[in-house]
Amino acid sequence: MKRIVLSLLMMIGVSAFAGTPFTLEDAVGRKFRAERQMSVTPLVDGERYACLSDGKVLSYSFKNGRQDGVLFDYAAAKGCTIKGAEAFIMSPDGRKMLIATDVKYIYRRSFTAIWYVYDMQTNTLSGLSSRPCQSPVWSNDGCKIAYVRENNIYLFTVDDAAETQVTFDGKRNEVINGIPDWVNEEEFGLSCSLCFNADGSQLCWIKYDESDVKTFDIQLYKGLKGAKEEYSDYPGYYSYKYPKAGYDNAKVTAWSYDIKSGKSRQLNVPLDADGYICRLFQTTSASNVLFVTLNRHQDKMCVYATNPVTSEAKLIMKEEADKYVPEVAYDFVLTADGFVMISDRDNYRHIYRYAMDGRLLQEVCPEKMDVTAVYGVDRKTGDIYYQAAPTPMTRHVYVAHRNGKIERLSKLDGTNSATFSATMKYYFNTWSDRNTPYVCTSNTNKGKVLSTILDNKALLDTLAQYDMPKKELFSFTTSEGVVLNGWMMRPTGSTSRKCPVIMHQYSGPSSQQVLDSWRLGSMGEGAIYDAYLCSLGFIVVTVDGRGTGCRGAEFEKCTYLNLGVLESKDQVEAAMWLAKQDYVDADHIGIWGWSYGGFNTLMSMSEGREVFYAGVAIAPPTNWKYYDSVYTERFMRTPKENPSGYAENPISRASKLHGKLLLCHGTADDNVHPQNSYEYAEALVQADKDFRELLYTNRNHSIFGGNTRRHLLRQVAEHFVNAMK
Repeated sequence: MKRIVLSLLMMIGVSAFAGTPFTLEDAVGRKFRAERQMSVTPLVDGERYACLSDGKVLSYSFKNGRQDGVLFDYAAAKGCTIKGAEAFIMSPDGRKMLIATDVKYIYRRSFTAIWYVYDMQTNTLSGLSSRPCQSPVWSNDGCKIAYVRENNIYLFTVDDAAETQVTFDGKRNEVINGIPDWVNEEEFGLSCSLCFNADGSQLCWIKYDESDVKTFDIQLYKGLKGAKEEYSDYPGYYSYKYPKAGYDNAKVTAWSYDIKSGKSRQLNVPLDADGYICRLFQTTSASNVLFVTLNRHQDKMCVYATNPVTSEAKLIMKEEADKYVPEVAYDFVLTADGFVMISDRDNYRHIYRYAMDGRLLQEVCPEKMDVTAVYGVDRKTGDIYYQAAPTPMTRHVYVAHRNGKIERLSKLDGTNSATFSATMKYYFNTWSDRNTPYVCTSNTNKGKVLSTILDNKALLDTLAQYDMPKKELFSFTTSEGVVLNGWMMRPTGSTSRKCPVIMHQYSGPSSQQVLDSWRLGSMGEGAIYDAYLCSLGFIVVTVDGRGTGCRGAEFEKCTYLNLGVLESKDQVEAAMWLAKQDYVDADHIGIWGWSYGGFNTLMSMSEGREVFYAGVAIAPPTNWKYYDSVYTERFMRTPKENPSGYAENPISRASKLHGKLLLCHGTADDNVHPQNSYEYAEALVQADKDFRELLYTNRNHSIFGGNTRRHLLRQVAEHFVNAMK
């Protein structure tokens, strides 16, 4: 590799580096990891927050970020003996907490753990369940806990440490109570589907009957890092229910359990036979739990105020879209008398405040900009705190008052995000831009800075010793008249030279890679991996094409029913624009991406205009009929409804592939199944196209573990270097 790099640098004539060049180890190691504010749990007093640290739960001041107490010390707690907390959940009254040990992840968000109840007043730790369970939730008074074990719901009363089984029909790969199946977890962002009502007298949940969902089998091998000894001679299988586009989903129903009588009842939440229940919310009223439903096309969302005792469900709000309702629409923030939601009904994502009876109380419309997060609502003043994108590349923190006045709280351009205290009195503002790692400050809710929590000065001092190329934002207009945004890094001293280019993109609906933030770059973390590629003599470029986010619904949804067509055109157009620049080696422009980015890499390399000399596709979907129902149908409907849209895919374009391709996939990818790469490889073979393929044993969609990530990223770099020969 060293010989190849030296010869490449001599070939393109890059001058001596001003500082130390980045290495691959720099890109995959922790040396250049920016410090971030720890995961924060605001405490009910509004003045403090809790964080996990070395197995303990510590409390800190929101004003200055200083530790002011120890909430849980495993070494000092009476009762049960554990080796430390791996996670914790505070009770709503702030007097107790759940402590997790022996955490074992299942999918992206779900995990099992052995849980304990810790009483802060008595310093006593007691067992919740001796067997692994999932997704525990507290009642508001802190006296009851509900959780799921082996697909059934259990109720635990804290005072007498008694466990009651609530459901009995749970069975793996058939019926799930209170936690979502794979596709609902992955695509609706859920790991828990149960809650108490306001007074804790009723327990409500979503039931998933996945009996008719087809099973997918992932073959497992022994492997090494994380060796599975049981498969040392014969491989085994992990089998789970995975609904592909057009196939049966789990049938969902809403239920409640009366804790006093011990009786369960199905709730009369109206739902299409193939519809979804994507959320449930506790409200301030004991007689009202919100259930949010979607039809299978995901273009109609309904909100039902449901009485868990009478089973009556009343429609209070309906959201309809001509293409699809975006996921942010059902991430409600509950208020004392209603809820706040984000909708793109007027093209941009704006905030709408509703009363619990469905009356629209307020529209918060920050002109032509997308709201990207709602942080909370001040229950005393009604002020709404949120994040929005005044330009596609920036983020700021705002407050919208009840009188309609809007104020920007964050001061510095770049990317700002916030974490608020429980009473919305204080917040942490985390700011960065493309050249500056995260700076976190404590602020009042009027934006006044109280103290600096962290500033990453040590990282900046370290980076000053290295050859960090300048990160430039740019825009250009395609031949179709579309203005696209991008960013690039050029090797130091290369301004008068023609350099090869590596383009990286993701390109999926509503995604964004071109952002003035420290997470800029193909692997995030200040684009260190991209700086490494620059040290090899490459210009690194990313362009957000049509379908990406923060430019309004019209721009985002223009790819509807035809995923990959416009996105690949835009990457080709970006390459053609780059080829005209006097600092670019027009014969050596490459492209790569992961997941949707891998899909669009293949689509772009076979778009018809032969502009890419090489490409790398990691874990790519290659035909949307292989991918899950919820995500795919949101943008494509079903294969039966949209045959022409599904027909445009990398497999059907295999004969048009141009450029040297490296195809990579984890053999245990539960998200984008290796089937996608296997079938695409066969199409390339039959089209007589040369390519390289790398498989990573027992690795999932993230392809990490042991030396895996280092090996993968080295293959990416070497592929672009060697393809120039």
